[in-house]
Amino acid sequence: MIKAILFDIDNTLIDFFRMKKKSCEAAVDAMISAGLKMNKEDAIKEIYDIYDKKGMEYRDVFEKIIKKSNGKLDYRILAFGVLAYRKVKENYLMPYEGVISVLKTLKKKYKLGIVSDAPSMKAWMRLIAMKIDSFFDVVVTKGDVKKQKNYPTPFNSALKQLKMKSEEVLMVGDRIERDINTPKKLGIKTCFARYGVENPPDRGKSGADWEIDDIRDLVKVDI
Repeated sequence: MIKAILFDIDNTLIDFFRMKKKSCEAAVDAMISAGLKMNKEDAIKEIYDIYDKKGMEYRDVFEKIIKKSNGKLDYRILAFGVLAYRKVKENYLMPYEGVISVLKTLKKKYKLGIVSDAPSMKAWMRLIAMKIDSFFDVVVTKGDVKKQKNYPTPFNSALKQLKMKSEEVLMVGDRIERDINTPKKLGIKTCFARYGVENPPDRGKSGADWEIDDIRDLVKVDI
């Protein structure tokens, strides 16, 4: 019997990739207007190449493309980019439609928690900005346990804090290798958030116990 539900944050509760895309585009436009010697298409490609290598939370991405384009770091250009990024990010830092109503419904019956690979401060800032932090009894981030979700450590920490057995917990997330495969090895039930993946595998191929196309489908799942 399921007694608790754990959630990933990015692309499960929030459309992280959309937020990132719009914020980076705004930053590039601002930096070009301030003197970045690179066209928009090349700059965006360079940014995502860096993210692929360093991770989506890599902080020095704009510094790197400025140095590559202009030969040295220009703090004026950097400031234009950072300010534009932050301004647009705030506008897109909101939960998927239906998230709050789903959390309200689930909270009546289950303990709720977060297991995220985001740094602690960023995870909390997203939860607070979306006004959903109070729903969660447990929040486990990479910063808390020093391990990402391809290791069992974050999930074991959540289980310990919840004081529950693995078979009493469900994990909901969009990344098969981390949100589905790892918890399954521990005996945690899993739900694949198909809506958070640009090109999800065919239905039934994720390896999850359940799959949903919308966060609002979660309240319909017979868990």
